[in-house]
Amino acid sequence: MEKFRLESDSIGQREVPIDAYYGVQSLRAYENFKISGIRTHKEFIKAIVEIKKAAAITNGEVGVIEKKIVNAMVQACDEILAGKYLDNFIVDAIQGGAGTSLNMNANEVVSNRAIEILGGQKGDYSIVHPNDHANCGQSTNDVYPSAGKIATIRLLQKAIEALKIFHEAINKKAEEFKDIIKMGRTEMQDAVPISFGQSFKAYANAIKRDIVRFTDAIEQLSILNMGGTAIGTGITAHTDYIKKIVPKLAEITSLELVQADDLVDATQNLDCFVYVSGIVKSCAATLSKMANDLRLMSSGPRTGFAEINLPAKQNGSSIMPGKINPVIPEVINQIAFNVIGNDTTITMAVEAGQLELNAFEPILFYCLFESLETLTNGIKVFKTDCIDGLTINEENCEDEVERSIGVVTALCPFIGYTKAATLAKKALKEKKTIRRVLLEEKVISEEELERILDPRKMI
Repeated sequence: MEKFRLESDSIGQREVPIDAYYGVQSLRAYENFKISGIRTHKEFIKAIVEIKKAAAITNGEVGVIEKKIVNAMVQACDEILAGKYLDNFIVDAIQGGAGTSLNMNANEVVSNRAIEILGGQKGDYSIVHPNDHANCGQSTNDVYPSAGKIATIRLLQKAIEALKIFHEAINKKAEEFKDIIKMGRTEMQDAVPISFGQSFKAYANAIKRDIVRFTDAIEQLSILNMGGTAIGTGITAHTDYIKKIVPKLAEITSLELVQADDLVDATQNLDCFVYVSGIVKSCAATLSKMANDLRLMSSGPRTGFAEINLPAKQNGSSIMPGKINPVIPEVINQIAFNVIGNDTTITMAVEAGQLELNAFEPILFYCLFESLETLTNGIKVFKTDCIDGLTINEENCEDEVERSIGVVTALCPFIGYTKAATLAKKALKEKKTIRRVLLEEKVISEEELERILDPRKMI
């Protein structure tokens, strides 16, 4: 039979599994918030444990916590950062209480491991206390958003790396396809010729803007409210700790973190997350638009555009033999739909803050982490399983340009808009090419026509 230890909190006494590093407050949260079935993101756990380590060291330096307890907590933090005891972070990613459950989960795991290191038994908080020691100089209200920012920075860094590789792959296709011409379309109707190289270069430039925006966002997220404790006034924290905690955290995380000039503002206002979510949404929309284009250009293979070939990844139907679907662009579309929905949730969570605190950070981070992780994974799949193997149906594209009515636009400077429109209508009605109608009407010499209707001159 499983053995238990007895712990108590403000609610009362509770049995906790004797081998658990979490304590009574974590257990209550686990029981209260069976919501998503998803535990805290690993980057969030890493960030919050780094904060506990930085706080322990700083509190030791300013003389608030004795050295042996500091050393034990630092060792506990290092062990967690190395991958141990992660199964003891048991609270659901979606939780009430502004993140107090996760903060206390970290405090209890760090404390109980430190107690063991000092030779005690888990649950003997007279040795190392989750609130008095692990949470010393802190509040959930500065720990939780700061950890969320650190985790978001790291997820953005991963996204940037994926975007850079994707950008390079798109640029490579732009160079590969620079001499292949297709018919451009506006509002799904024939427009004027364009090269595939130009189309893919446009995709690459859009991705480049996303990289710039993601990089800029990291600077905004690097401003923390650590040291502000409950509402930004720094109550219960040593004055020297308040000054030193962020530089110490920057050292531990190897990130360029700075303390907010106004800790009250930084505690109650989460507008930076609306901005970050917005640029993630912007990137998702760009990728989804690109996926839409690829689905259209690959449609067919006999009755659609059939301009490009996407890599065949799997059977497309349980009933239609030989059918292959554009499954990779489709999954990119779905990621975008999810990111856009998450952005709405994040915006509402930020708006819903009241007075000195926003209590809705758990759902904010749940959605933001999901958006960044699925987007990053999607970018990798899009590059490897779609873009890299994409090819062009050159013959079909050349034929479309020749048959298109849109090329008549190139004649406007020579014969005028009205005459060109009349000839376009005639070509459509008689199902002839513009070239043939022009020659029949003897509007322009064959030699001049060849020069004007050269698709490469039009692009």
